[in-house]
Amino acid sequence: QVRLVESGGGLVQAGGSLRLSCAVSGRTNSGFTMGWFRQAPGKERELVASVGWSTGTTWYSGSVKGRFTASRDLAKNTVYLQMNSLNAEDTAVYYCAARSAVGAYGYWGQGTQVTVSS
Repeated sequence: QVRLVESGGGLVQAGGSLRLSCAVSGRTNSGFTMGWFRQAPGKERELVASVGWSTGTTWYSGSVKGRFTASRDLAKNTVYLQMNSLNAEDTAVYYCAARSAVGAYGYWGQGTQVTVSS
């Protein structure tokens, strides 16, 4: 079992920055991929970034590429999402998720609200 706990959300003005954290505990392994999803009101949940737990390899959706940075600290068992140049369209509940080398994202955090005021 893997447990994920997000923190770091809040209210920020457009153009500002926030860093989300996701504390990871439980039975992770080197093949895990950690994802950051978001869900805005009335919209489907979307994957915006991912980072390989052991490799550190990252992927970004087109909507956040160049503004968001995903990373992980193996010593702290924590995954981060640095969000810069935020705009109103980034307002959503952000979720940390994990999947093994095969299969879908099966472990989820509780979510953290990010609100960007214009």
